[in-house]
Amino acid sequence: KGCRSTSEVAVSWRPSAEFAGNLYRGEGIVPASPRDVWECIKPVAGGLRTKWDQNVKDFEVIEAINDTVSVCRTTTPSACMRIISPREFVDVVVMKQYEDGTMLSAATNVEHPLCPPQPNFVRGFNYPCGCFCIPVPGEPDRTQLLTFFQTDLGGYLPQTVVDSFFPSSISGFYSNLTKAVKRLKA
Repeated sequence: KGCRSTSEVAVSWRPSAEFAGNLYRGEGIVPASPRDVWECIKPVAGGLRTKWDQNVKDFEVIEAINDTVSVCRTTTPSACMRIISPREFVDVVVMKQYEDGTMLSAATNVEHPLCPPQPNFVRGFNYPCGCFCIPVPGEPDRTQLLTFFQTDLGGYLPQTVVDSFFPSSISGFYSNLTKAVKRLKA
């Protein structure tokens, strides 16, 4: 187990039950409405995520199963001074809105015949993960954002590189999201 906090997010982790890596949990309050936060993070083609999330280079829908379930491909740029080369992830993604206003995006890796591994990318695997945008009672311009990541980056990375990358990457996600929602509201 481990924990790291900034003014925007508390990141904790423990060994994953799904694979030989960690399950990371991020929790923070974003100074924007759940609708605005959702607009920035929702996993849709042409969405805002590729504009502000340093770890998302491209996002495409491979197959829309229905209005809330799709198979998607996400690519990432190189990271950690190019120690981590570009990755691609193929996931089945579900989006849901609950009666209390909470919005959820959850995903896990899947193979799809229309999306074989691409050259110049290492295929990574997301194990069950997701983002919850939770309304803060009585505070319509604040959102509790709860995130879970358990990602096998694939390739031949030393575990120390992976272990140092994820907590700082999640902190950067919250920091950049906070800036993105401010721009959205401006």
